[in-house]
Amino acid sequence: MRSAFDFAPFRRSAVGFDRLFDTLESSAATGAQENYPPFDLIRLDDNRFRIEIAVAGFKPNEVEITSHQNSLIIRGQKSEETGSDYIHRGIATRSFERRFALADHIQVTGADLRDGMLSLELVREIPEAMKPRKIEIGGAAGNHPQQRTINANADERVPEHA
Repeated sequence: MRSAFDFAPFRRSAVGFDRLFDTLESSAATGAQENYPPFDLIRLDDNRFRIEIAVAGFKPNEVEITSHQNSLIIRGQKSEETGSDYIHRGIATRSFERRFALADHIQVTGADLRDGMLSLELVREIPEAMKPRKIEIGGAAGNHPQQRTINANADERVPEHA
C-alpha cells in the first residue's frame, strides 16, 4: 500500500536504505489501526531503551515475545475463562499483536510482567569491528618512502629452482 508521502526521490539517491523506506511506508499504512495495547518507549541512555506495554489481565503464559532479525513481535492470547458470569467486562481481553522495527544491533535483553505492565529491556550492542576507530597517519610499517631502498641499476636475476 502506498503512503501519502512519495519516497521515490530518496530511494534513487540513498543506497542501502530500502528497508528504512519500506518500514516508513508500512507504518504509515498501519499506524492508525494499531493502537492496542498502549505502550511507552523510554530512552534510558544512548544505548539502552525500555518498552512498557499495558497488558492488564494477561498472565505471563498468555504473552509471547519473539525477536527475529530486526523485528520484535509481542502477541497476547487470553485463555478461555469458565465459571464467571460477568455483568460488565471493561478490561480488554482481546488478542493482540504489537510489532516493533528494531535498528541494527539492538538486542532484547530481558522482559518482566508485573502489575499489568510488560517491560522489555533493549540494548544497542555495536560490534567492535563496526565502531569508529582512529587511523594514525603513517602508522603502517614498511610503507614509508624513506624506508624503501630501490637499486635501479642492479640487474638481479632470480635463479630458477629445479
